[in-house]
Amino acid sequence: MPRPLLAVAGGLAALLVLGVAAVGLFSRTVDEDVPAAAPQPSADRSGPVALVPVPAPGAGSEGCRALLGALPAELVSNGAALPRREPASPAPEGALAWGDAAHEPVVLRCGLERPRDLTPTSELRNVSDVEWLVLSDAGSSTWYVVDRPVYVALTVPSDAGTGPLQDISKTVRDTLAKSPVDTRG
Repeated sequence: MPRPLLAVAGGLAALLVLGVAAVGLFSRTVDEDVPAAAPQPSADRSGPVALVPVPAPGAGSEGCRALLGALPAELVSNGAALPRREPASPAPEGALAWGDAAHEPVVLRCGLERPRDLTPTSELRNVSDVEWLVLSDAGSSTWYVVDRPVYVALTVPSDAGTGPLQDISKTVRDTLAKSPVDTRG
């Protein structure tokens, strides 16, 4: 092979090696630059809680007014006191939230429509003499009070522990009269 062709082939090989190295250096993601022990930023959990409106025909009822007035100013979640958080405007009637910068909010809604998933074969859970229907989703569970004159939903993050459910159950038990569970669709 002539010398000029060897020089061109060698130059192209060197450029190829440099190109692969450059791609490797510049294609690193931001996560690779963060040490493994560094906490990743999370969603903003300060300020008012945005609550999506849901049908709550009984939100203005006497039962909901009584319950909302009796709910605690803070809930205990795995040993942490979660203060009540202001809902973002416009706030849905009958809704409250608790949480802080380190915890996803716990959300209560009062006066909801009867849960569609409540059937004669639904498995109910009794907590402090209150019957609950639990529906789990990715990252949270929503517990529905089904044995009182108004339907109440409590959405709790998966890592919240049982404290919020116990506190709310006691308040529901002490505030709202027990009524039969309506499983008719």
